[in-house]
Amino acid sequence: MKVAVCARESHINSPVDQRFGRCPYFVVVDVDSGDWEGLPNTGCHSGGGAGIQTAQLLVNAGVKAVLVDRIGPNAMEVLARAGIQVYEGISGTVSQSVEAYRQGHLKLLSQPNSPRHSRRGRS
Repeated sequence: MKVAVCARESHINSPVDQRFGRCPYFVVVDVDSGDWEGLPNTGCHSGGGAGIQTAQLLVNAGVKAVLVDRIGPNAMEVLARAGIQVYEGISGTVSQSVEAYRQGHLKLLSQPNSPRHSRRGRS
């Protein structure tokens, strides 16, 4: 099963990134085989809708779970519609967070844990 982890760099020992839509990479780990790959987050530089674009990237990558620190309502909705589970509580490195997931130490989210972003100041 493929699990995606928000990461600052594209490798298994990368520090995790707290942001979902704006993290620069995801490390996608097959928890059964231990194989992994770095996946650039193509949505992270978008002017708006980064969470939605990022969620769609992971849907297209075939992941079944996402490990995050924070995630907003729009991204959460896209992932939920695709049947992708979202877990919070990552810390340290990608590898450490995957191990925490394997041991059942991360919390399954049923709703977003970050507010919708405001568009104040934009015309």
